[in-house]
This record gives sequence, structure tokens and C-alpha cells, in this order.
Amino acid sequence: MTVSNQVLASGPSSAATHGDDPVETHGSRPSGHYSVVDVARAEWIKLVTVRSTTWSIVALVVVSTGIGSLVTMAKASQFSQHPYATGIGFDPTRLSLSGLLLGQFAIGVLGALFVTAEYSTGTIYATLAAVPRRHLVVIAKTVVFGLVAFAASEVTCFASFYAGQAILSGSAPYATLSSPGALRAVISGGLYLTALGLFALGIGYIVRHTAAAISIFVTILLVFPLILQALPTSYINAVGKFLPANIGLVLLSGSTPANSILMKHMFSPWVGFGILCAYAVVALVAGTLSMIVRDA
Repeated sequence: MTVSNQVLASGPSSAATHGDDPVETHGSRPSGHYSVVDVARAEWIKLVTVRSTTWSIVALVVVSTGIGSLVTMAKASQFSQHPYATGIGFDPTRLSLSGLLLGQFAIGVLGALFVTAEYSTGTIYATLAAVPRRHLVVIAKTVVFGLVAFAASEVTCFASFYAGQAILSGSAPYATLSSPGALRAVISGGLYLTALGLFALGIGYIVRHTAAAISIFVTILLVFPLILQALPTSYINAVGKFLPANIGLVLLSGSTPANSILMKHMFSPWVGFGILCAYAVVALVAGTLSMIVRDA
């Protein structure tokens, strides 16, 4: 991390010395002049040169694909013994993507760590010395993380889908990408994970502490839905559709919510995704303002 910060801080050499006289070099820029692309390159080096990135992405792929395959295998075995056991709401697409509901925590941890690790190690001081315009740090980090998270998430979603449908094939109804809602569910699954990762990134900038950021992220995704179940049905229907976890269930479903009894009170997939993006934007804006007005 520090190497990339030092390189960015020094900037391109603006002059070369020949004897005692400085000689301006062609195409040089004054020290301290940098673009968001320069900052993004530094953030890219930070992201790909730490082991937490590799382990988080491996956990995302392995956990999501593995859990999804196990759940699909159990359902396929149940169907082979009792062909009518799946019921009318059987959704092979959502079944194969069910592992993402655990894998989402891996992408959240990666998003939080990408920010909070700099505060815990103290390298944030080198970053801000290199880039005094703090909003550029947030923009560059958001873009770099968003692209990596999206690529890893889409690979995970397609791998989970194909693995699950291969297991269902021959023993239970299965889907293909041409099935109604299947391609949308697979693609929106990657978008869902990316938005969650950016949401965790924003939380990281707000609290600046790894354990606190991860705890908040897990509470919002896991604890809030459990608390909601203790409330009257009217509250569940009114509030539940705004929870990220429930939005994820809709996005990962091959059939539309209107065709599902369990999700008839939820938003449509893209409306839910828009709300999830709003959560991420609010967290990132709040994190940016926090970074600007607070000391490093």
C-alpha cells in the first residue's frame, strides 16, 4: 500500500538536472497535480496486493456455489422420491442462487476491509498526504472496488446457476438462461452483491473500524429481518420490502414477485434494486462528508 501512495505523492518528475541547471522534461506535470485515474491506479494496487481481497473473493465463489449446490442437490433428491414435493412455487433459478444469501457477507467484509484496513494500519495518512483532495480518494476507491466486485459477483452467479441446473437436470425441473426471468435473475444477482459491497464500503468510511463496520452490515442484513418477524403482519408487509435481504430474494428469483405468494408484497426486481442503490449512495455520500470534515 505504502509504495503506491509514495509513487502517487511524488508524482511525475517535473524537471531533470543537468549539472547545476534544472532542465524541464517533455510532458512533465508539476508535483501534486494528479487525476482521478492516477488515484484509481494507486487504489487498484492496494486492492490486489493484499491477501484479504483474494480470500474474500475465494470465499464468495466457494461459499455461494457450494451452498447453492448443496441446497439444490437436497431438493433434487427430494423431488426424485416425491415428484410433487416441490410445490407450485418451485423456482430452480432461485434455488441454484440460494448460496448468494451467505456469500453476500464475503463481499460485505471485503468492502469494509478495503476502507477500514487503511485506518487500522495507519496508511490512511500516506494516502491523504498523497491525495489531499479527499473526495477523489472515495471516488477512485468506489470505482475500483465496484468493478472488481461486479466482475467477481457475476462470475459467482453464473457459476452457481450452471452448477445448480446441472444438478437438477434429469431429476427435477430445471431452467436455462432462456427461461423466463432466469437471465435477469443471474445478472441482477451480481448487481445485488455489488451494491451490497458498495454499501459496506460507505459504512467503512463512516465508522472507520473493521469490527464495527462488519457488525453494522451483518445487523442490517441478518438481524433486522429476524426482528421484523416478531412484529404484526401489517408491519412485516410494509417494512419488509425495504430490507436489503428481502430485496435480494426478489432479485434472485426467476419468476416475478407477482407470481409468488411469498413475495406478493415486495417491490418489483428493478424497483428494489433502485432502493438498494439508494442505500449505497447515501452511505457513500455520508462517508465522503465524514472523511472531509473529520481528521484522518
